Amino acid sequence: MARKPRIHYPGALYHVILRGNARQDIFHDPEDRYRFYLFLQEGAERFGHRILAFCLMTNHVHLAVQVGEVPLSRFMQNITFRYTRWQNWRMGKTGHLFQGRYKSFLVDGDAYLQELVAYIHLNPVRAGMTTKLGSYTWSSHRAYLGKEIIPWLNTETVLATYSSDTSTARKQYATFISDRVKEGHREEFHGKGSSDSRVIGDDHFVEAILERADRLPLRRPGLDMVVEVIKRLYRLDEEELASPGQKRWAAEARGVAAWAVQEFSSATLTDLAKRFGRDVSSMSAAVRRLEQRRKIDQGIAERLERVGRELEGAIFQA
Repeated sequence: MARKPRIHYPGALYHVILRGNARQDIFHDPEDRYRFYLFLQEGAERFGHRILAFCLMTNHVHLAVQVGEVPLSRFMQNITFRYTRWQNWRMGKTGHLFQGRYKSFLVDGDAYLQELVAYIHLNPVRAGMTTKLGSYTWSSHRAYLGKEIIPWLNTETVLATYSSDTSTARKQYATFISDRVKEGHREEFHGKGSSDSRVIGDDHFVEAILERADRLPLRRPGLDMVVEVIKRLYRLDEEELASPGQKRWAAEARGVAAWAVQEFSSATLTDLAKRFGRDVSSMSAAVRRLEQRRKIDQGIAERLERVGRELEGAIFQA
């Protein structure tokens, strides 16, 4: 069964969890973490999002992100693609770094904003990495206390919920989080216990969000995005994809593009055939051959999974 599309609207608040593939480490030293910071900063600026809180663990990341007009998926795809490329270059590796698509939960900010930020910041304590939260460097906690300046981090939105006076707000935040130091894992911040796992909030909030989502059109990636994904995966330019020859790698790429258009895109096979200078029947036949090959060819199966994961993450309601 296909996953439900992500719900998007400007100003929506999300709890985002990004994990390493097979629980592998995604950060090895401070240089990795600072590079991830850079990608967060550039992504937030490019897509008009606010990073309200973060915590970088060893093999996963927690974020509180308030989105602008652009869906969260665009922001996350940009970060994961750039950071994976960075890590593979540093480590001399190839392949996946992150575990499938990231998890995101739309949060009722009025009811849970303070709780969510505290929960994110307390991750190192729950994991037994430190007993003194203020000594953990790789989260936004110290910035909330005024002990560190992170220019791309937005602390004002959360601190304003405590007090209009910054000094008072920081003291109240410190008290709030210290009262929760012994708090354990909270299922609700992982999409459990709600009538819809995409949403964190009480029944009235979930009902309102789902009612809103029912009125929102489903937006699927267009032809340009499908082609860009295929070009990156197969390391081909568009001229090579549309070349009249039958080179195996380019032919496979066209077949995967046709499969992706049918499965995920708002475009049609006719649109793709016209772009590549093929007829629709040959594109359709290529998809049928791919479906047979994926059963016996692990490489094909993995490439289809990778394309599907990226494009599926771009489907949203807005």
